[in-house]
Amino acid sequence: MSPREGKHRVLILCTGNSCRSQMAEGWINHLLGDRWEARSAGTRPAGAVHPLAVRAMAEIGVDISAGSPKQVDSLLDQPWDLVVTVCDSAKESCPLFPRPVEQIHVSFPDPAEAEGNDEERMSVFRAVRDDIRARLLPEVERR
Repeated sequence: MSPREGKHRVLILCTGNSCRSQMAEGWINHLLGDRWEARSAGTRPAGAVHPLAVRAMAEIGVDISAGSPKQVDSLLDQPWDLVVTVCDSAKESCPLFPRPVEQIHVSFPDPAEAEGNDEERMSVFRAVRDDIRARLLPEVERR
């Protein structure tokens, strides 16, 4: 737990840090922010947060528009209480942290790979957004 803030710190990792991990960071900070501080990063960060991820989260009142994909290596030396990988690729290439830290894996499909028209793609983003809330938040909350 971070002594200066009195909160546990969780790092959410995926490959591009443009969809799943950004949405998870938004959910945790929005719903569990009294006890947890979430940050997210990627093993191969994209250039920007996916606009449909921003839109999906805005629909439920969570603003992630100021987020930007970050390289996980830039956050390795920070004290983390929990590291969560949200995609299989990030789990396989998860770096070694210099301090001992609990790591869990809760995988979600990549909504950026959704095909179809805008509404069909948005339905995939919404489904992943809701699945993150339903499956990931309880895992973080119980720690």
